[in-house]
Amino acid sequence: MAQTHDDPNIYYVPHHSPWPFVGSITLFITMVGVANWLNGHAWGQPVFYIGFLATMAVLFSWFGNVISESIAGKYNAHVDASFRMGMMWFIFSEVMFFAAFFGALFYARQFSLPWLSGEGDGALTNQFLWDGFVAGWPSAGPAELGGAFQTIPAWGLPLINTLILLTSGITITIAHHALKAGHRRALLVWLGATVLLGCIFLFYQAEEYIHAYRDLNLTMSSGIYGSTFFMLTGFHGMHVFLGTLMLAIIWLRCLKGHFSKDHHFGFEAVAWYWHFVDVVWLGLFLFVYVV
Repeated sequence: MAQTHDDPNIYYVPHHSPWPFVGSITLFITMVGVANWLNGHAWGQPVFYIGFLATMAVLFSWFGNVISESIAGKYNAHVDASFRMGMMWFIFSEVMFFAAFFGALFYARQFSLPWLSGEGDGALTNQFLWDGFVAGWPSAGPAELGGAFQTIPAWGLPLINTLILLTSGITITIAHHALKAGHRRALLVWLGATVLLGCIFLFYQAEEYIHAYRDLNLTMSSGIYGSTFFMLTGFHGMHVFLGTLMLAIIWLRCLKGHFSKDHHFGFEAVAWYWHFVDVVWLGLFLFVYVV
């Protein structure tokens, strides 16, 4: 049943959409592939890529249907409210995702390493298992997995990337105000600048990783420091990549005139996500690079 924004009493529900069912299958294939790839099975890698590409195709088609329905005027205020609640819960789940990783970092630094050094109730652990080990941070742990390594100074590329992301938060806010004011050219310029800043951030992140592996012997195998460092920065980089991709798609939609100053939740949702990415990076910069 088609409807417009002027019909407040009917909640639009798409009928016979295949994408939830097909998407669950492609996600299952993706996870089977990555699990077997990590466990050393040669067939796991191609299965992962097949599942990943199929999942991307499902998302492209699914979101394409949502965009078409929105442009056709099938969404009213009730649907808009549900989209907002859904995006809020999604961002909350992402907050919990990173909270778990920051919690792992906190636990390793404040509890595990001191116990292994003999502090508190860890005296016997230190005496019988790791006699002579003195904890410090950064540390590869008492087994010194991966050998000696150097850390990345906070006031080099990490600081530059912090300034880049903070600037991108400003540019997307200006773009949002331009959209609400109906200034199409300013919207495209400032949103395009945000996409560019996201790409620059990813470039510098890649440079940092290359430097860490090639020159500092800082790898994912560098004990507890290496694993937590790449876990936090790597997952954040993945979120920046996805955010940049979404911003680029929103830029194309703005170019086609899909949004108005009163109806533009697609833009707002991506802006919320991008501000979340900015905030996570500030915490990451402080607790991974500085402290």
